[in-house]
Amino acid sequence: MQMQGRHSTIRSWRSADVTSVVKHANNAKIALQLRDRFPHPYTASDARRFIEAVIGVRPVTTFAIDVDGEAVGGIGFSPGSDVERYSAEIGYWLGEPFWGRGIATEAVRIVSAYAFETCNVLRLFALPFADNARSTRVLEKAGYTREAVLRSSSVKGGVARDQALYALINSSWRGV
Repeated sequence: MQMQGRHSTIRSWRSADVTSVVKHANNAKIALQLRDRFPHPYTASDARRFIEAVIGVRPVTTFAIDVDGEAVGGIGFSPGSDVERYSAEIGYWLGEPFWGRGIATEAVRIVSAYAFETCNVLRLFALPFADNARSTRVLEKAGYTREAVLRSSSVKGGVARDQALYALINSSWRGV
């Protein structure tokens, strides 16, 4: 699976991505803004475990963000269940040397279109920490709407943090 953008390629993960994932993911600034399941320090063992877990999953919902042949970040969506089975949470991270170049915004746009067209997702949502201005700006530039601030809805590093709820609705949803 591969989708081409102007700044990057969104593609399936490969076993050969372990070294580049560790190089870019092993950054406390990145881990601080993500869920606890994203470890810090980020080791080769963590990268292998992650890549092995997502390779072969169908439909593909987890992708590498590739710049010049190197996996420099990740993006994916987790479909809901039951009455929320047509909704999915989108999440992403990008290596620090690539911040501020429009890469994350482009990746969010590409994966959102894929989720809507290929997986018949009605609603995509994201829950960045409300004080993560870079991530909230990515979502806004990708067309997501801020729906709410969830006060003290999470704890990261022992500190209560607000999350912002952003969503994008599929206007072409096919129904059931």
